[in-house]
Amino acid sequence: FMNWKGMEEGAGRRIKRSFHIDMNSIRFCDEEMLERFGKIHFLEDYVPKKQKELQDYNTKNKIDESVLVNGRRQTNIGIFRAYIQAYLGHHPYLHKNMTLLVRQLEPCEKGLPIEIYAISTKKSLIEYEAIQGDIFDHILAIIPQFGLNVFQNPTGADFKSLSKN
Repeated sequence: FMNWKGMEEGAGRRIKRSFHIDMNSIRFCDEEMLERFGKIHFLEDYVPKKQKELQDYNTKNKIDESVLVNGRRQTNIGIFRAYIQAYLGHHPYLHKNMTLLVRQLEPCEKGLPIEIYAISTKKSLIEYEAIQGDIFDHILAIIPQFGLNVFQNPTGADFKSLSKN
């Protein structure tokens, strides 16, 4: 027995789904990446603002930035999460005044889970599934633009391509 009364009387339906990023594709951003990411519509303000924040911190704390691990730097995964947050914040069928969250879950053998938590303004199952599908279609399609890879277990096609080499 499933009680749908809360959802029917509430403001919308909850979207809570995750996907896994291959951790081998996570890296610090270089200048070319920052320039490219800064041209993305939802990141035009975020990238330079975050870069200034990090530079100010590193300067204030006299960080030797010639060593890559010193100080604070932007990463492709951090900018990707900021993009998703902005994308969802501008989505016409998600509630803006309710929880809208993009978060990292604990890394595991399948990579780094990124979870989306949002509330759809539409309650009908067909509309809800279409909204959720459109969001994840977009996210999965743009992941490579951030130099990231989705984690996926090897498939028969992967093994077949290895046997050809």
